[in-house]
Amino acid sequence: MRFTSLRLRLVLVFGLVALTAAVSASGIAYWLNREAVLTRTQDNTLDDFKEQLASPDRTVPPGPTREDLARTARAMSRSGQHYDVVLVDRDAKGRTVTGSSAPGSFSLGDVPATLREAVARKQRITATNKASSHLYWQRVDVKGTPYLIAGAEVGDGGPTGYLRKSLSSEADDLESLAWSLGIATTLALLVAALLAQAAATTVLKPVHRLGIAAKRLGEGKLSTRLRVSGTDELAELSRTFNDAAAALERRVADMSAREEASRRFVADMSHELRTPLTAITAVTEVLEEEIDTLDPMIEPAVRLVVSETRRLNTLVENLMEVTRFDAGTARLVCDDVDIADQITACIDARAWLDAVELDAERGIMARVDPRRLDVILANLIGNALKHGGSPVRVSVRVEGPSLVIRVRDHGPGIPEDVLPHVFDRFYKASASRPRSEGSGLGLSIAQANAHIHGGGITAANSPEGGAVFTLRLPLDGGEAGPEDGTGDGGPPGGADTGGADTGGVDTDTGTGTGAESRSGAAGAGHEADDDGGAGGEGGGGRAAGR
Repeated sequence: MRFTSLRLRLVLVFGLVALTAAVSASGIAYWLNREAVLTRTQDNTLDDFKEQLASPDRTVPPGPTREDLARTARAMSRSGQHYDVVLVDRDAKGRTVTGSSAPGSFSLGDVPATLREAVARKQRITATNKASSHLYWQRVDVKGTPYLIAGAEVGDGGPTGYLRKSLSSEADDLESLAWSLGIATTLALLVAALLAQAAATTVLKPVHRLGIAAKRLGEGKLSTRLRVSGTDELAELSRTFNDAAAALERRVADMSAREEASRRFVADMSHELRTPLTAITAVTEVLEEEIDTLDPMIEPAVRLVVSETRRLNTLVENLMEVTRFDAGTARLVCDDVDIADQITACIDARAWLDAVELDAERGIMARVDPRRLDVILANLIGNALKHGGSPVRVSVRVEGPSLVIRVRDHGPGIPEDVLPHVFDRFYKASASRPRSEGSGLGLSIAQANAHIHGGGITAANSPEGGAVFTLRLPLDGGEAGPEDGTGDGGPPGGADTGGADTGGVDTDTGTGTGAESRSGAAGAGHEADDDGGAGGEGGGGRAAGR
């Protein structure tokens, strides 16, 4: 049981309260009994001593001898209270003599000096004080044994008498009482601990149920509710939890419905745009073929239409790809692929051989979806070429069960405040960025394709300069479920594996559907949202001519 647990703290609080109450009660009981026992014994002893002092039989002749005093002291000590007596007087020659009932154990030297001084002090007789001397007493402890010592004058003008009574029997009785109270206190504490445990269990049971319900709610089981009974504070807390859970369930359902409607809208819009875009693309291709025969006045407009048509076509294809990820229909068509050959084919198809350095040994095999891996590589390398600096270095390593591909450029790197958002959809590092530089979907689609393989992509800045994108994929082709593949870069799922709908994933890195492939050259500075928008020739030249 942890010290910080509420159950333990409740038990400790109950225990401390019980301990305080038990110790206080035992202390008060002991003190009251002690005073009663000692006071009773003291009063009985002093009353008996006063009777002995006032008895005519206890007088001694004037100028008594030691034997006279001892005889009288022995007579006084024979009372039922069992105490020792010592008498002090002056003999005929004025010398101080003492007589003791127990010469070997009690003498005048055993009487405290303060008590002797008090007894010897004469009191002035007044209307309220009828005697010149009084009986004084004192409790002392001698070698661990308690005693009652008292003293007064015997008779009027007689010797001074002192008694000493042992209180050891009373002390033994009080010690027995203390043990009894200690045992009772211990038993009371044990009972209090058991009661505290039971009370804590009763109190914390609803809290425990609430914790379990909150955990299930956090796991997404929004229909979780608590059974409520009673009208106390815990019952009110359970009702509040149920109300909050119901409100959360309604809000999530509403958000899910809106999100689903938004996805359907994007998907429907993308599909509806494909048909006219196909026709427009065909027309722009014809116009591009005849551009040399056109009026020079309209040539710039034709080139702009061709470029923007390609960009729009790529954007629609990317949107369709995103909707397939959102719909959770992504499936992998895996095959055993030589990674070096795959990267070489990707670079060669886009005419990037002069701008890319490949560090990969042949024979590194991984089970991946070749088309999706090509999408990832094209986006990462194209992004590095366009916004980084040449040369772009691609390295392949095997680290444990993972395939690790790093794409590094030699540009200025990515601003630190941009790094957390590079895989966000439609994220743009600068609000002033030209719209022709991309739609902001390329890296998010690459991340989603990595996730559906059971891997992921991370972005960082190299200490030597430039940005580094690291792709990690399982070598054995571990496929993430439809609910995986999420993150800033993409929602659950992925794209279909075949058909014409998959052709536009690679943005402007060279695989756009219905448009000639173009690659961006090394530019100045990374933009985190780049999907390589189609149509920009940049400085890298055309990868494929018509």
